[in-house]
Amino acid sequence: MAYNIVLIEPEIPNNTGNIGRLSLASGANLHLVKPFGFELTDKRVKRAGLDYWQHISLHIYESTADFFSIHKDKKMAFFSSHGTKHYWDIDYTDDMFFIFGKESAGLSARITEANANALYKIPIMSPHIRSLNLANAVSVVVYEGMRQLR
Repeated sequence: MAYNIVLIEPEIPNNTGNIGRLSLASGANLHLVKPFGFELTDKRVKRAGLDYWQHISLHIYESTADFFSIHKDKKMAFFSSHGTKHYWDIDYTDDMFFIFGKESAGLSARITEANANALYKIPIMSPHIRSLNLANAVSVVVYEGMRQLR
């Protein structure tokens, strides 16, 4: 089983480094879609990923169009605070793609509207926050998938 974690236009190097570390720990592949809000050579990416960065199964795409054209036939789940279904309701399968947007704005309306049937949320119980940290959200989803499939 290898899930695929997809970060579309990630902005914060520490989050990407932490998610890289998570991808390695969980056996997932990490897909990064440009533009990034940092350079992959940024010390903060590597510091968050520690000594593991070179072992990560990493795939980089120049644009969302490139990513979706290559993986158009794959099973995907998209994550947004605008989702109407919960992440635990996903029919998790091997080789599934988990799509997350950038920290400041999430996924674009174009992506969420085009994929409304596969749009999920992580419930937030407090009205005082709008979302979880990206690395935390990815962790919740990946480990729920592992729990359900094992």
